[in-house]
Amino acid sequence: MSDNYPSVHARGINAILQVAERFGVPQNKLLSQAHLEAEWLRHADDHLPVERQFDTYRIAAELTGCDDIGLYVGRTLFFGSLNLFLYMSTLCDTFRDYLNLQPSILKLRGDIGETLVERKGEHILVVWKPRHAETAAERFLTDEILVTAAAIVDTLCIDPIPVLRADFTYKKPKDLAQLKLAFGDNLHFEQPRSCLYLDGRFLKSPIIKLDYELDEDWTSALEDLFEDELHEDPFLHATRHSIARALPLGEVAIDRLAAELGVSRRTLQRRLADRGTYFLEVLAEVRSELASRYLADNRLGITEIAFLLGYSDLASFSTAFRSWHGMSPSEYRAR
Repeated sequence: MSDNYPSVHARGINAILQVAERFGVPQNKLLSQAHLEAEWLRHADDHLPVERQFDTYRIAAELTGCDDIGLYVGRTLFFGSLNLFLYMSTLCDTFRDYLNLQPSILKLRGDIGETLVERKGEHILVVWKPRHAETAAERFLTDEILVTAAAIVDTLCIDPIPVLRADFTYKKPKDLAQLKLAFGDNLHFEQPRSCLYLDGRFLKSPIIKLDYELDEDWTSALEDLFEDELHEDPFLHATRHSIARALPLGEVAIDRLAAELGVSRRTLQRRLADRGTYFLEVLAEVRSELASRYLADNRLGITEIAFLLGYSDLASFSTAFRSWHGMSPSEYRAR
């Protein structure tokens, strides 16, 4: 994606189609009026011009007569990304960990904007920053992003984390029923920015852990990924495990990795050299093994896998994967 040709992934438009159908609008009717082809939306990770999503939202709201459509789309997208959040639970121990690793909307959805996390006194703020100024005054994307954030926050942790206050940049709607169901009664409109207020005391709230062994179809948690190495070489196991946990943050820096392992950069390099390897080689091996494991689970989208592996975009992941396995991620998954 580039600034000259902003785009979005098809999954967002597919969610609008699904919600519109729930309100009685056939998908073929909405596709026709939005000048969309079903083939363009066949794969969730395919890109379309960002204007296509904005137009589809406006047409869907008109056809359904539902001003709350963004809330329904946000719920739909949250459910569609549950598998990503399940994997995130293997990377995080506390709510603070999740906030540090939270998926980038730009990476997972496209050029629509980004969410930021801020600390304000005793509160945590989840702030929505739309990339296109003209959409800030509309409800659709704001409702979608904030209701998704609220659902994630209230699902990941053992403690329920309620929204204490919700601010919106758009004007106060006549009907607040669905907004109150989603965010509570403390709603404020025509604010400088759209955001959710959460209680900062929940930062240490533990993330729910799942026992993947209860279901043989689920990929094992990261704690078990390099289990064979744990007894053979504890240091290499710790290094690979730390890399796997840090990948969603982006590029893994050797200095940060060394600090996490409690050694100096030089000591880390020496210990890896003693084992006949080096940092970038271990990093590539971890990414390659994780990529193969993630691709075996069809419930994860390829864009989501690229995020989990720390790549800034799908093209970078595809190039790296082809160098490891001689084929694209989609070809590997098809096999």
